[in-house]
Amino acid sequence: MPHSNIESYKNKARYLRVGEHNIAYWAEFANNAAKESTAKAKTVLFIHGFPSASWDWHWQWEFLQKQAKSNINLVCFDLLGLGLSDKPSPYSYSLVEQANIADTLLNHLNIKDCLIVAHDYGDSVAQSLLTRFENHQTSFSIQGICYLNGGLFAESHRPLFTQKLLKSKLGPFISKFMSKATLSRSFNKIFGPKTPPSRAEVDVIWALLEHNNGTAALPYLLSYIDERHVFRNDWVEAMKNTQVPQLFINGIYDPISGQHMLDKFKTLLPAAKAIGIDVGHYPQLEAPDQLNQLLTGFVNQ
Repeated sequence: MPHSNIESYKNKARYLRVGEHNIAYWAEFANNAAKESTAKAKTVLFIHGFPSASWDWHWQWEFLQKQAKSNINLVCFDLLGLGLSDKPSPYSYSLVEQANIADTLLNHLNIKDCLIVAHDYGDSVAQSLLTRFENHQTSFSIQGICYLNGGLFAESHRPLFTQKLLKSKLGPFISKFMSKATLSRSFNKIFGPKTPPSRAEVDVIWALLEHNNGTAALPYLLSYIDERHVFRNDWVEAMKNTQVPQLFINGIYDPISGQHMLDKFKTLLPAAKAIGIDVGHYPQLEAPDQLNQLLTGFVNQ
């Protein structure tokens, strides 16, 4: 799975054809089962954010492997348009389609229930899946959701100026000039002041973003910002009414979805657990040990 080494990450990828597209995924099953989930084991589904890939979860994947004592299934996939999955462009990307892909993958792997750990764009996919689950429209049951930094509430999301430009009519033109340097500058703005991204992290994330002409897809992927407003009320209603345990782990120094998003979560979902930590937008990279400990409690709930 998501290995810190990008070549190993690529070599371990499997591919599932969903509709007209190939989706890269990684799965490791309890008791070394070869092809599908072990029924009695818990399953954790990781859903990454924009504009990166499931590589983001490599620290958590390795940690849970060691902690699981052979009684856990781990699954992740690169969202359509990102990572190693197909990147059609131009294309009408949709959070609804990304949720369809997640459901199709779990059904393919014979997974009947799971815990979801999501980040950023992946939070919206998780919200879509939760809403479907509440309406009995998923092939699997959701046992719990852990959200990391992301636009859970559209009105509180604060996109970077770069994201606004890429989302505009100028987006396809501007994307041609994206570089590792521009990605690094953006990441340094959204990581915490004491936990900046390493050069190695930027190198890997850029390589996966650039893979298969991925920068061209970015302006079309950013339609998710509008989709969040369209589905906001349905998603929040599902979050308020569900019996599924929900946990929000928030890097408070994130200018996009930090302390202000945590405050909104606590106001709208006072019964749900919310934890702020002293990092920025990527807790899984900025504070992997702290996040791993928090995830242990979530998985073992």
